[in-house]
Amino acid sequence: MNQPALTTTARTILRVITGFLFAAHGLQKFNEWTIAGTQAAFTQMGVPAAGLAAPVIATLELVGGVALIVGVLTRVFAVLLALDMLGAFFLVHVSAGVFAATGGYELVLLLAGAAVAVALVGAGKLSADRALFGRANSKLSILA
Repeated sequence: MNQPALTTTARTILRVITGFLFAAHGLQKFNEWTIAGTQAAFTQMGVPAAGLAAPVIATLELVGGVALIVGVLTRVFAVLLALDMLGAFFLVHVSAGVFAATGGYELVLLLAGAAVAVALVGAGKLSADRALFGRANSKLSILA
């Protein structure tokens, strides 16, 4: 087996699917629920500063998700998205148990884990980060 090719493929699949799911959730907060609806839901769930948190989280999930798909500033956005999910985990979902059907944390935990994994391994060869920052002598090569 060609291990580097498998690693490149695995990184790309993880990054793109994780990015797609985050972008879908961000878009949902803008279009389906609306920011006002998201603010109301956040308030009801006890999220602090819901009026500020709703547009910030919606934007982070949409922009960060697209950034993961493209592979630009991947580690930065992956860490921010993981923190987003940890906030959702502790503020909203942990008390409802594991399963999403009862408002539990299974989805946010999975998304947090995927985001942390992407942050740890980076975007990989098939990414904008690699094209922009992948040179060995680049001071920003950690981003690739």
